[in-house]
Amino acid sequence: MSVYSLTGVVRPYAWGSRTLIAELQSRPAPTDQPEAELWLGAHPGDPATVAAKDGPVSLETLIANDPKGQLGEPVLEAFGPRLPFLLKVLAAEAPLSLQAHPDLEYAKQAFARQEADPSLPRNYTDANHKPEMLVAVTPFEALCGFRSPAAAAGEIEAFGVESLAPVVEALRGGDLRAAVQTLLTWPADDRDALIAAVVAAAPDDGLVAELAAHYPGDPGVLVALLLNHVRLVPGEAIWMPAGNLHAYLKGAGVELMAASDNVLRGGLTPKRVDVDELLKVLRFEVLDDPILPSTEVAPGVSTWTVPIPDFRLLRVELDGTGAPIEVPAAGPRIILATAGDIFVGESIDGTPVELTPGSAAYASADAGSIKVAGTGQVFVAAVPA
Repeated sequence: MSVYSLTGVVRPYAWGSRTLIAELQSRPAPTDQPEAELWLGAHPGDPATVAAKDGPVSLETLIANDPKGQLGEPVLEAFGPRLPFLLKVLAAEAPLSLQAHPDLEYAKQAFARQEADPSLPRNYTDANHKPEMLVAVTPFEALCGFRSPAAAAGEIEAFGVESLAPVVEALRGGDLRAAVQTLLTWPADDRDALIAAVVAAAPDDGLVAELAAHYPGDPGVLVALLLNHVRLVPGEAIWMPAGNLHAYLKGAGVELMAASDNVLRGGLTPKRVDVDELLKVLRFEVLDDPILPSTEVAPGVSTWTVPIPDFRLLRVELDGTGAPIEVPAAGPRIILATAGDIFVGESIDGTPVELTPGSAAYASADAGSIKVAGTGQVFVAAVPA
């Protein structure tokens, strides 16, 4: 019946920022190494730690020891004895990989095939899907979903690079699959010359030049031209369902996803790329508007509607002048502060749990309703009712 202080795990990927997460948490910056993601969840890859009665324990273990009390019966029945979502703070200083995630049915089948045949590439870490959303905390840039093939064709044709004529033709015909496949399977011996030609023809301060500077000779630089280039202001969100090709470019955001680490990469990365597998999970659909609108559900409380049962994200804003706000969410919840000083409940020994920017708390299902008070902003990850 308590709220627990929650300590996340920072992942130091090379594309991460040496300042964004540290400054959010009021730690010295720049840090010695890049800090890319702050994981706040029970995913076995890096479970967060709660301050429990008998000392620190991983959230994964806390849930495993009392799944019904921690998750509540509805969540336990729907997802089994695990937290179905993973909350992160993501901080990108350099572009991330061009990637997509499988849907649930395909993830189950692909993981089963992989486990049954050790000779297959190890593309999958689990049998779960990984739809995700991100809300900008700082100005944020991303590539998200396919834009109009005609618009992409016009831009690529304007470069005047004759060898790209088949790509332009595919796009003119609305065949996104053929365009993507042609670019990602471009002969390795010709990639450097092709991308150099496009960079020479493109604006010096444009997307192509920036990506090529980070990933020279990578065909993902050209696939990026097929995607929506999104610039978010703080508070704006994007939604990445299964099969959505995307890449984060720069900035910090609160990211919420189904509890999985399944990633299929197509480029813009030194990590393993599997084009054939990526093409199997991609959805070649135009995404006209990548921005996910928010909806106010109560005074000071807003949310973003996504069509999955795994998670829901709420944002609570407090100005310190009103009564405490009851968060309209039940079940297991993770609460992350991004501004201010906010009271979120009492720990098991009755000590107040107060959050400052970059700190988090966990509330179990049997903790009941949660009221927050103070001044600032918190994000609450939960399971839809």
